[in-house]
Amino acid sequence: MEKIVSQHETALLRYAARLVNSPTAAQDVVQNVFIKLFKNWDGHSQPSDKLKSWLFRVTHNEAVDLIRRESRLKVLHEKHAEERREDTCPDGHNCPPSHEERKATVLTHLKRLHPREQQIVLLRLEQGLSYRDISEITGRSEGNVGNILHHAIRKLSTVLQQEGVIQS
Repeated sequence: MEKIVSQHETALLRYAARLVNSPTAAQDVVQNVFIKLFKNWDGHSQPSDKLKSWLFRVTHNEAVDLIRRESRLKVLHEKHAEERREDTCPDGHNCPPSHEERKATVLTHLKRLHPREQQIVLLRLEQGLSYRDISEITGRSEGNVGNILHHAIRKLSTVLQQEGVIQS
């Protein structure tokens, strides 16, 4: 069990942190995942090839459950991000967004995508997983994964271009 935790914990934490937008909440999510694994683990079993997919799927489900429970925090984060965009430079002109502001804006808009789009974007871009791995984790075909990823990136790109975060 310790080997499984040490092998997968970092990637699961990074994935969960992007989904829930909080490192401490991500730790809770991943802890719950390993508790579920421990409860379902037969002490004589050996990890299978599907373990990684199962861990990411359960992490995603735990994160979505947490987001649903704490939806009021999401509203506060969006309001804060909106206020940051409205800030002006000392000379009264709008400042170009800093790297951190652009990153916050991207993450805010990522949160506005459908949860399945968020999941696939994060697994591909944050974790660097292949379409096949994402397919196993999500239970979708590789073609469907590619289609969802394509449309999610187009949505993000359009919105970010409109806000001037990225240039066309």
